[in-house]
Amino acid sequence: MKNKPLLSLLTTLLFLFVLFGSGSCKTSSVISSAQEVVKDSVAERMLLYQRNNGGWPQPGGDAINYTKTLPESLMSALLAEKNKLDATIDDQATTREINTLVSTYKKTNNPAYLKAAENGISYLLTAQNTAGGWGQFYPDSSSYHKHITYNDNAMMDVMWIMKSVSEGTKDFETVDKALIPRTKAGMAKGIGCILKTQFVQNGKLTAWCAQHDRKTLLPAKARAFELASLSGNESVGIIRFLMTIENPAPEIKNSINAAVAWLEASKIVGIKTQDIVDASQPKGKDRIVVTDPNSTVWARFYNLETNKPFFTGRDSVPRAALAEIENERRVGYAYYGTWPAKLLSTEYPDWLKKWGN
Repeated sequence: MKNKPLLSLLTTLLFLFVLFGSGSCKTSSVISSAQEVVKDSVAERMLLYQRNNGGWPQPGGDAINYTKTLPESLMSALLAEKNKLDATIDDQATTREINTLVSTYKKTNNPAYLKAAENGISYLLTAQNTAGGWGQFYPDSSSYHKHITYNDNAMMDVMWIMKSVSEGTKDFETVDKALIPRTKAGMAKGIGCILKTQFVQNGKLTAWCAQHDRKTLLPAKARAFELASLSGNESVGIIRFLMTIENPAPEIKNSINAAVAWLEASKIVGIKTQDIVDASQPKGKDRIVVTDPNSTVWARFYNLETNKPFFTGRDSVPRAALAEIENERRVGYAYYGTWPAKLLSTEYPDWLKKWGN
């Protein structure tokens, strides 16, 4: 009986520990868990490179390698350069980062990655010009940077972002819903720009140049070796995007059919390019055109009036044969390619089955 008060006290203390002590541990664990933010090394580097206007640069004209560890000096420099106005959509700059960040957000739930992607989307919406297109750079409007840029699929990369956000696909279902009506409007304007820039050659609707003047909408020159022309490369990406539109309007169907007809008419049968060793050349190699009855290729550039292929080096003089331009450009640029092959053999026929009537 003498131990009864002591036993009662111990029982009470045990009860209080179970009631409050273990609960406190759980609460502490929840708080600790909430404070842990999962980080991804590639995404973290993307945040460092992002400019304050939401876009990303392309330092030195080359795509950023986000797999490399950044030295402290570069990290400090990037933080100091946040206000630079050198953002671009060239070579998937900005669009690559946005796509990566929304996917990484889904894996990590790190809100900083989603916010950065949303800022990037807002940048793209701001960069859209009055014609509905996108220049290679924004706000930089110097030289050819201001042209509507289909080159290397720059504008089409942006259009895919607009489509993904507006439809909530490809991991973009997580972005701020306020962006949906804005991207829908941006995509509609972009499609209008595509239709208006499709070139009419001798009264016939054809294809597109790699870049178009943002005011006249006509084909325009970019770099010295990229003259105003019709493109056997960039036109393919435009057609592919248009073919994803559900219940396409008659003008979209007409655009696709006309562009495909132009590609069919512009194919070159019986030749291909071949890279060879040539010690007499500056880099010990050359690229030549050889006959091959089983090969079909397209030129990168076609004359706006005659529709004949041409080749231009750094002197900006169009020539009739690849062999007539300097070796540095011959081996350093794709003047011939098979870009439309799959589109014509598979993708367009499939589209016709669905929407041809």
